[in-house]
Amino acid sequence: MYRKLLKDLPKSSLEQDRRAGSRVRFIDIEADDEGQRIDNFLIRLLKDVPKSRVYRLLRKGEVRINGGRVKPVYRLRTGDRLRLPPVHQGAPPVRSPAAAGPGRWLEQRIVFEDRQLLIIDKIAGMAVHGGSGISHGVIETLRAARGDLAHLELVHRLDKETSGCLMLTKRRSLLRELHAMLRDGAIEKRYLALVAGDWQRGRIAVDEALVTHERRGGERTARVDAAGKRAISRFRPVQGFPAATLMDVTLETGRMHQIRAHAAHVGHPVAGDDRYGDREFNASMRKLGLRRMFLHAHSLAFDYPGTGEALHVSAPLPDELKSVLATL
Repeated sequence: MYRKLLKDLPKSSLEQDRRAGSRVRFIDIEADDEGQRIDNFLIRLLKDVPKSRVYRLLRKGEVRINGGRVKPVYRLRTGDRLRLPPVHQGAPPVRSPAAAGPGRWLEQRIVFEDRQLLIIDKIAGMAVHGGSGISHGVIETLRAARGDLAHLELVHRLDKETSGCLMLTKRRSLLRELHAMLRDGAIEKRYLALVAGDWQRGRIAVDEALVTHERRGGERTARVDAAGKRAISRFRPVQGFPAATLMDVTLETGRMHQIRAHAAHVGHPVAGDDRYGDREFNASMRKLGLRRMFLHAHSLAFDYPGTGEALHVSAPLPDELKSVLATL
């Protein structure tokens, strides 16, 4: 039996096992990783290994599930036993004090944390994740700052220039449940936005589908289009000023740039919004000290999956936005 098992293993894997000795790893798949494709699981696990190497390991059968070969599209199941051959990942990158600083600073902005969930008060100007010329966003910075956050995932997103409550999970099982709750409208997301003009509409629900497209240079925008995906934003005036109105906005859906596109569609664009806003209004707001877009994710409220306990988390309006209101 032992000889047969050896015969079934790829020669390259046997040679590596002999050289590496006990460095062969066996990983028992838990419920949090169930349903994930094995190629994506390995790419996340072997962060410093090129993707081509990961797929070669799978193609040659050096990675095995329950003793057998699997294809990259195989979806993991709870209780699967994954055999991982020794894979050289190189020396871990040396972190400079400057790189470590943002992580420690972000930790100070955590407004809620338990063993599964983390909610931070994101600042304006910081992307939620890397990409499009941005090497590190919130999620990469937090993963690098703390070893226990290596599997951190975004539950939802905020625009780079939007501040406030951003929710992340440490466990994939909770991520799936929260995504389902978002789809069902079971998570209340409230924003504070300063919009142009004297709002005379009272409380309204903007129920207008949005479609996303890319402009030249890769810039993505959303616009009202019946052919798009349904989007619902509920606007409620909080405080009026001669040239602007502070609004409380509740989202029932989570489309890209939803508040910004809906506010512009009804003729009251968000202050400081360079993409959908009014140029003259934005210029007048800059004279009053507004140096960013006035959009803040004020609070999140939902029943915690599994326990049903009501959770309500809020982030105060940043001082630079309070100052603008005081000036108005």
